[in-house]
Amino acid sequence: MQGTVFRVQQTLREGNDTMQRSGPYGFDNIEFMISANPGEPLKPLAKVASGGELSRIMLALKTVLADADEAGTLIFDEIDAGIGGEVALAVGNHLKELSKRKQILCITHLASIAVRADNQIKIEKYTDNQKTITRAYPVTGKKRAEEVARMLAGDVISDTSIRHAEEMLAKYTT
Repeated sequence: MQGTVFRVQQTLREGNDTMQRSGPYGFDNIEFMISANPGEPLKPLAKVASGGELSRIMLALKTVLADADEAGTLIFDEIDAGIGGEVALAVGNHLKELSKRKQILCITHLASIAVRADNQIKIEKYTDNQKTITRAYPVTGKKRAEEVARMLAGDVISDTSIRHAEEMLAKYTT
């Protein structure tokens, strides 16, 4: 998110001698403001950020605050929404670095993020006799390379996509 400006805006709650100024969250109103593109004005994060942008901003905050944050596990969903290429590689790198201090659960559809995981779990959802069933199971070894290849190429797995998956796993799995 190069060129992004992020600020915390703090304002005093409205009130006077007859109206209580303090609320359940204190005396202040706090709002996160963001300009995702150079030259754009700051706008309320809650109104302009997509789910993927919110996840990536949370990743940045959690990375900066990792040593001060007591949460032992962080869950990121849709962190890959609307990204690819170099940005996906950077997000994967940040997740891997943060995982050295926190347990990370990350739901992703991008192979470039999935290959950095210490453990990969595939989630499948299907219908059987008019009933929806969801399964989750670990993928390891050859099955992991096949799953990464599927993420790269879609349902048709080729020798080329398997080789690419194996190369990615060798490069990013430590």
